[in-house]
Amino acid sequence: MSTARRIGAPDAKNRGVLLDAAEALMLDEGYAAVTSRRVAERAGLKPQLVHYYFRNMDELFLAVFQRRAEQGLVVQEAALKSAQPLRALWMFSTDPAATRLTMEFMGLANHRKELRAQISYYAERFREDQRAAMAAALDRYGVDPGDVPPVVWSVIGTSVSWVLVMEQALGMSAGHAETLEFVEHWLRELEGEALPVEEIFGDLVGSGFAAAPTRDSNGTATGS
Repeated sequence: MSTARRIGAPDAKNRGVLLDAAEALMLDEGYAAVTSRRVAERAGLKPQLVHYYFRNMDELFLAVFQRRAEQGLVVQEAALKSAQPLRALWMFSTDPAATRLTMEFMGLANHRKELRAQISYYAERFREDQRAAMAAALDRYGVDPGDVPPVVWSVIGTSVSWVLVMEQALGMSAGHAETLEFVEHWLRELEGEALPVEEIFGDLVGSGFAAAPTRDSNGTATGS
């Protein structure tokens, strides 16, 4: 026996507008501010539409996360195929908006098992892509990983970048300049001077693609 569904088509325009609104609220005010009324208000739509497209708020949060994660995989894939994959990975990992949103989802996932499972699933996918790219890059540049496997370099690099972004959000800066200079020196040694950000992320830059890092003309992260 069929069950009537009241959920809108996945590609419906209003659905995307609601996801945009929920994501913007999470970035601006945190996940606690995301209610059906606030999302509808932000989207300029009637509150009833939130529950037309999403059975409950958990489903809305999950949809926001999955959309951002899939976009992130596309951006990371483009970056890791660029002429400077290590620099691209560093830029991608230190994007302030993406890191803030991830922190919100991790806090939210403490009480939502399905979201926690999805975060773990996508994190493994990101890590495997990073490991493969790191191994290929080190081999290309003739760097012997020695006792440090490529996956460990990947964990170290992304962890350091996350800590820097999170500490900046808290107003901390001790050791940041020195760490950034160390990373920049290492990247220049391996990949030369930084290419323009457009050459690394291609058409994704300036296209409005949600997961594309925001950079100034020197490739420095903005929006922190």
